[in-house]
Amino acid sequence: MQLTVRHILEVKGFDVWSVSPETSVFDALRLMSDKDVGALIVCNTEKMVGIVSERDYARKVVLQGKTSRGTTIGEIMSGKVLTIHPEQTVEEAMDMMNTHRIRHLPVVEDTEAKNVIGMIAQRDVMRAIIHKQREALRETEGKG
Repeated sequence: MQLTVRHILEVKGFDVWSVSPETSVFDALRLMSDKDVGALIVCNTEKMVGIVSERDYARKVVLQGKTSRGTTIGEIMSGKVLTIHPEQTVEEAMDMMNTHRIRHLPVVEDTEAKNVIGMIAQRDVMRAIIHKQREALRETEGKG
């Protein structure tokens, strides 16, 4: 059985945490901490316009001598966002993450509307792959 991104979301949940471009970096970091996530979707009203991660904070605020209270998410977010469809495989997700050196992928059913239905992280993909391998091992051991 091929594991899909939808399978990951069914296990971890479909929660999507977002901020606006006008949100201060400090408030976004507080939300990331409260929700125990490493990235947030950036939305203008209901449409995704970017993504911001802890890595953006480290590289675009801390290393540039800016302050988290005086910097907005719009100043540091990544505007070009790669997304994945829920029916794509876990392997495809891992390939995208490795190829593009990213750790988070918003999940969208309609790439034009960019309505995010969930977010997966690299650790979610790894967990799914390990679970799949364990299941295959158990199945093999049961036949032997």
